[in-house]
Amino acid sequence: MSKGTRWGRRAAVTFATGAVVAALCPVLPSLAAPVSAGAPSAGLLDEEWGDDDTGEDEKASRATGSWQADGDWGSVYNIAKFSGIHDTWGKTDPQGRKVTGRGVTVALIDTGVSPVAGLSTSGKIINGPDLSFESQNSTTRHLDGFGHGTHMAGIIAGRDASVTAGNENNAAHFVGVAPDARILNMKVATADGGNDVSQVIAAIDWVVQHRNDNGMNVRVINLSYGTDSRQPYQADPLAKAVENAWNAGIDVVVAAATDGGTAPLTMPAADPFVIAVGASDHRGTDAHVDDRITSFTNPGTTSRRPDLLAPGKSVVSLRVPGSVADLGHPEGLVTGDVQGRFFRGSGTSQSAAVVSGAVALLLQARPTMTPDQVKKLLKSSAEAMPVEPSPSRGAGQLDVKRALELATPSTTVARQSFTAGTGTGTLEASRGTSHVVDPQTGAVLRGEVDALGTRFDARAWAAASTARTAWSGGDWNGKRWSGATWSSAGWTSTTWTGASWTGGNWEGKRWSSATWSGKRWSGTDWSGSHWSGSNWEGKRWSTADHW
Repeated sequence: MSKGTRWGRRAAVTFATGAVVAALCPVLPSLAAPVSAGAPSAGLLDEEWGDDDTGEDEKASRATGSWQADGDWGSVYNIAKFSGIHDTWGKTDPQGRKVTGRGVTVALIDTGVSPVAGLSTSGKIINGPDLSFESQNSTTRHLDGFGHGTHMAGIIAGRDASVTAGNENNAAHFVGVAPDARILNMKVATADGGNDVSQVIAAIDWVVQHRNDNGMNVRVINLSYGTDSRQPYQADPLAKAVENAWNAGIDVVVAAATDGGTAPLTMPAADPFVIAVGASDHRGTDAHVDDRITSFTNPGTTSRRPDLLAPGKSVVSLRVPGSVADLGHPEGLVTGDVQGRFFRGSGTSQSAAVVSGAVALLLQARPTMTPDQVKKLLKSSAEAMPVEPSPSRGAGQLDVKRALELATPSTTVARQSFTAGTGTGTLEASRGTSHVVDPQTGAVLRGEVDALGTRFDARAWAAASTARTAWSGGDWNGKRWSGATWSSAGWTSTTWTGASWTGGNWEGKRWSSATWSGKRWSGTDWSGSHWSGSNWEGKRWSTADHW
């Protein structure tokens, strides 16, 4: 997946080669290297975990010996406080309810979500179809073996069960940006971040078609994913998928990626219609006046830069004990966290999650806003960054309080007039340098076939996706990917049949890390995963986030 998170104390980790993974995460000796080993890869944006270079851990635990959220500038508590979110919780929506994200569902297309404290209350997480390679085993289905998706979910909508209404801004509890929003868990990546761009496209299509199912009201998609696509956004199928979601009334929030330097935005952040988010650095103070853009944020180009920034430096959110990030990056643990609940990571993934939660708040307060109006409002209300000269800061830094003080921009003023995408390019160009590899045969998934080995006809897909008919029951691109109905636990699963792109069958444990059980998230070790990939939020999942 794409680049988007940094999980280590000054130790950026990429999943670009099996050798690197084996050295830094010895519990994963069987990871296969992507086809372009050593090259920039796409996918889950990379993370740097635990990069607490301003000593937030120590400052926040010095007085009592235990970590205190209000003493740490990377805590979600302080992010919410200084981004105007605490003020927003005190406002009311048209129905007289406090603005906490209630009634809004955020689709999280990521590595899954595990039901840790803060995300375990009934109705908080809705499991959509698991489209990852781990979906074929009931003990890995929907759960987060990497640790990234849960970290994002906590930032967006975490809420401790002990929090009473009106007490959300109590630093003694963990509370996300939109604590009463729900998360639609769309798992597309395995425990090592492995996935194919076709899985992400299929997930976006599913969200668009099912956005109002089962009592949901999906108004936001959060994507910590990007590829170094080899074609312009106007042709790229992934860009077309997010534009279709946008046109269906869903705000798509995408991490800018974490390659830094002079790197362009990854796809689909490169698509100018969506909300591309970069990361700001608090620099160890509570004064936003001295905030800067992080060195790892992709600055983009003169034709496309991040739209705005949000806090993304050394963010403390929910931990998945025993996950790949947890075992590979003990430096991400939070000093003084006596319950062992939290994990620290930096990346544009975290920034995107903050903005996704903020959008959920805005849409509860003003439910008739279109995605264009939301984007215009976010940019118009962004806080100036007087010491940051780089145009890559976009409109500035997120300020939710000011956004709700401004009038809603008219649809005419807010309307975006960029050239719409066709989606008729190639799947292979959309992958860029990121490919998944069969760990048993070494076969690489490339060319115009999807993750289940079915030929991909971009023109036919683009027409169906635009018409919102790409999914037919549990079928996508002519093959069964999931069940066709809801069950008590979420969307029903299905067993993939027939041949994979390698010619072998999708059977049993071959296609998942299957040695960990459904309780592994609660504290026992992982045995590792077989799939490699590199597309999360830049290069750091594969090469884009900092874990």
